[in-house]
Amino acid sequence: MDSSTPLFSAFCIFSVICLSSAIRPDDDLIRQVTDEVVSDPQILDARSALLNAEVHFRHFIRRYGKKYSGPEEHEHRFGVFKSNLLRALEHQKLDPRASHGVTKFSDLTQEEFRHQYLGLRAPPLRDAHDAPILPTNDLPEDFDWREKGAVTEVKNQGSCGSCWAFSTTGALEGANFLKTGELVSLSEQQLVDCDHECDPSDARSCDSGCNGGLMTSAYQYALKAGGLEKEEDYPYTGKDGTCSFNKNKIVAHVSNFSVVSIDEGQIAANLVKNGPLSVGINAAFMQTYVGGVSCPYVCSKRNLDHGVLLVGYGAAAFAPIRMKDKPYWVIKNSWGPNWGENGYYKLCRGHNVCGINNMVSTVAAI
Repeated sequence: MDSSTPLFSAFCIFSVICLSSAIRPDDDLIRQVTDEVVSDPQILDARSALLNAEVHFRHFIRRYGKKYSGPEEHEHRFGVFKSNLLRALEHQKLDPRASHGVTKFSDLTQEEFRHQYLGLRAPPLRDAHDAPILPTNDLPEDFDWREKGAVTEVKNQGSCGSCWAFSTTGALEGANFLKTGELVSLSEQQLVDCDHECDPSDARSCDSGCNGGLMTSAYQYALKAGGLEKEEDYPYTGKDGTCSFNKNKIVAHVSNFSVVSIDEGQIAANLVKNGPLSVGINAAFMQTYVGGVSCPYVCSKRNLDHGVLLVGYGAAAFAPIRMKDKPYWVIKNSWGPNWGENGYYKLCRGHNVCGINNMVSTVAAI
């Protein structure tokens, strides 16, 4: 693994493997803390984590540019940080193939994290068309739309529950690329401000900007509105605003959309044929995720709360604990490139882990 990856830019003492040869000069403090905490730098127990929590917190504040209103908030966030140290250690035990530790969300409670960074509201549209069954016998062993130019750079939704909008634009960006040969970054803010489409199966479940939404409802909005503008024409603000959509600036049009079978072979086939797919997942392990293939022993398949973009898959990834290879999905997230593996999440493939199969949709562009 390259030393520039976030696996080494996070607190590697909380990772399954900490390769000292890959530590950069700006990680000297991490190395020092590791040496001070435990004789074996690969393992950190709860007592050691809390004993050195203040050092870790200071480095966390510096690294992520955190600013608090005063001593009272600082102390509160320190308490939350210590709780999240223990939570990361617990996640490491439950998800040993991945690495869990300190992330930019380590000073947020679980409730704050859910409110600010998640936002998937409801099950998929019941009247959406089902995607046709595709052949799966000739699928490539590994596939990645990033290598083919169909995926824009990792974006950042900020503290706004608009993950559904980023998943939607990502899928349409890929579909538009397949149709036109041009990769254009599309406007999430148009969806946040203008899309109030409701799920026909539940009239109370409507796309509501930073308060959440649903990808298939957003496709329906784009179909009715005529399409989406470029991101540069309708830039993202990270907050709810007044709709200022201009039909004359539409650059991507929706032809149709459909719900993909829960069969993982069909998901892979649709990914290869139709471009990146919108998916809903359970994000329970993502607040502490640092890198590697996440394959938790326990993760609800029903409580889907986060919209992301499926861009590829791999046949195998080295798992240091199990000493064997593990197939995985490649997922583009919307929390910026300083989270996970340069903004991406690898999730275990083949077992509907964290409900990855349950809410998959594809869109086609005109």
